[in-house]
Amino acid sequence: MKFALASCGTRGDVEPCAAVGLELLNRGHEVVMAAPPDQVGFVQGMGLTAVPMGPATGEIPEVFVTPWTIKDPIKPVREALDHITQRWAEVSETLKSLADGADLLLTGVSYQESAANVAEHYGIPVAAWHHVPMRPNGHLISIVPATLLRSAMKFSDWAQWRVVKRAEDTQRGQLDLPRAKGPASRRMAERGAVEMQAYDALCFPGLAAEWSGQRPFVGALTAELPTDLDDDVLTWIAAGKPPIYFGFGSMPVKSPADMVRMISAACETLGERALICSGATDLADIPDSRRVKIVRGFSHAAVFPACRAVVHHGGAGTTAAGMRAGIPTLILWVASDQPIWAAVVKRLKVGRARRFSRTTGKSLTKDLRRILASQYDDRAREVAAQMTKARASVCSAADLLEHAAQNKGIR
Repeated sequence: MKFALASCGTRGDVEPCAAVGLELLNRGHEVVMAAPPDQVGFVQGMGLTAVPMGPATGEIPEVFVTPWTIKDPIKPVREALDHITQRWAEVSETLKSLADGADLLLTGVSYQESAANVAEHYGIPVAAWHHVPMRPNGHLISIVPATLLRSAMKFSDWAQWRVVKRAEDTQRGQLDLPRAKGPASRRMAERGAVEMQAYDALCFPGLAAEWSGQRPFVGALTAELPTDLDDDVLTWIAAGKPPIYFGFGSMPVKSPADMVRMISAACETLGERALICSGATDLADIPDSRRVKIVRGFSHAAVFPACRAVVHHGGAGTTAAGMRAGIPTLILWVASDQPIWAAVVKRLKVGRARRFSRTTGKSLTKDLRRILASQYDDRAREVAAQMTKARASVCSAADLLEHAAQNKGIR
């Protein structure tokens, strides 16, 4: 069978999709994938055929990495959707070419509507993977009453559709499809689309029961790819105390030198070592010190189990990697879905969380001291034992896609 995969966004959006694609390829299927221009090489390096789609990671507007306020929550949503609609026609053409002759089209979160329309045009199943609960439910935010939360999410779904409706209507006309009468999420559900939840059900107690198997939980998706730096990092770790990992993924830090000084001071106070992953932040001019090692990147799966704790921005993939490693977590969140994962680690009692903009040297030292306490170690190991293994997650996702393609999306 032929599978078409599409994912826009950061490495955290692309790798999960590519990991499933690689599993399908290894099972003998034909796989083609669309990814941001700057990540096509990464996907091709995994052995998949890849084409560019959407904006490069560096072109993602500030609204996606700036904290949203309660005072004006609508403005950033509209700005984000406006950015998406500007690329709609281009993405539609890419998806149409990508899915030609495919038996199924798998999409990430961005441009799900466009992917659903292309799949409908070809009469093939569409499937999606979600790194956080996207559909209306009563368990996303535990402090909000379930009925109110469901209503708010349904309204948000409808409001987002209204913003992109003009672009979607144009696309559907070009695909010889009638105008849509409701959000893509509703149409996908009516067509029996598989919507894989790429996180463990234990992260949102009660959600699996509410959805009654309609949206299968497969666990976090990752290829667990090794890197050339893994051995060097592990050698450094073995030479001393297990370090605390610090990383902020695709979220650039505005004052990197100040951040490194703050991390160094906190670890000096606590007698700990720091392993800093620079990610999207340029730390090339900052040298290592007695307690601090700075690297561009490495395999979380290989290195995290050797660390004392993890401190990061709260991306879904990094959160899952830390939880799978069985070590305490401190999330210093910025925007997007990060506060949701911050709430998850607090609710599961595997760590603490704080908004990054409110983090100081004093608060960092205090938070680190708290998560290094034995009760967090014990709880982190307990939760890790309940997490779906990475390999099992990828295999479950591939199984679901094969079944959907064979049965034309009928569950």
